[in-house]
Amino acid sequence: MAKAIEIYDDRLLAILSTDASLQKLANGAVHSEGPVYIQEDNSVVWSDAHGNRLLRWSPTDNVTVLRDPSDYQSGNYRDLEGRIVACSSGLRAIIRREHDGQWQVLVDGYDGKRLNSPNDLVVKSDGTIWFTDPPYGITEPNQGYGGEQEQPGSYVYRFDPATREIYPVVTDMVRPNGLAFHPDESLLYVSDTAAFNIPDGPHHIRVYEVVDGRWAKNGRVFAEISPGQPDGLRVDKYGNVFTSSQDSVQIYTSDGTRLGKILVPETCANLTLGGKEGDCLFITAGKSLYAINLNTRGVQL
Repeated sequence: MAKAIEIYDDRLLAILSTDASLQKLANGAVHSEGPVYIQEDNSVVWSDAHGNRLLRWSPTDNVTVLRDPSDYQSGNYRDLEGRIVACSSGLRAIIRREHDGQWQVLVDGYDGKRLNSPNDLVVKSDGTIWFTDPPYGITEPNQGYGGEQEQPGSYVYRFDPATREIYPVVTDMVRPNGLAFHPDESLLYVSDTAAFNIPDGPHHIRVYEVVDGRWAKNGRVFAEISPGQPDGLRVDKYGNVFTSSQDSVQIYTSDGTRLGKILVPETCANLTLGGKEGDCLFITAGKSLYAINLNTRGVQL
């Protein structure tokens, strides 16, 4: 593909070469979401969120179907044992793929009520799972099985698989969606996609201080994202924030300065950093999976 970079600040050149090009690796999804890189076999697993499938791409096998139906799986990540943990908008749960390949529900409720429809998640270095819980699997016919919302709002939760403890850590957002920790886990970034279907709703990223490794406090707006809304987020080892948007992946420094864009010909939904050296950005957008090489690395391999 042709060059696909817009530079707003020369600091972008330390992250992305001017001759870097975007490559389409795969297509055929209804709506690509939630990529996670699997280092052991150099593959990417991602959700066909509206097609209700889980897909896998590798350089040798191209595209295969890993799970069908997937109960409207969305965000995917890996836990400390290398197992895929995921958000199931259909089951309204956090699920995990065990070492034997079987999927199990880890948690599907809080305070005696069903979760809304978990959308995206990250695993902290202590093994806890932090996830967003907007109602899209309830309100959108192609994202879940419907039902009634039981939780009083759309929150970000912290769940400990070891103790089963779950509680909300962010309660002041309208539609929390993507999330990512700063490399030292002192900050938590969360995107709000309320503008997707709420007139004049927010379309920004908020950042919170992580207190005692257990709480998110003192939230503030990190960046307003346009066109469209922010969705998936990732942070590189230097603390630069990569966010999806309608026309591109946008790149910000940790102080909120926008460095530039990686233009993508389909609407971006999510992204992850991977590759054998951790320096490849994989992007789920529209019906496809894309990749572009970087001069930086991710924080999880």
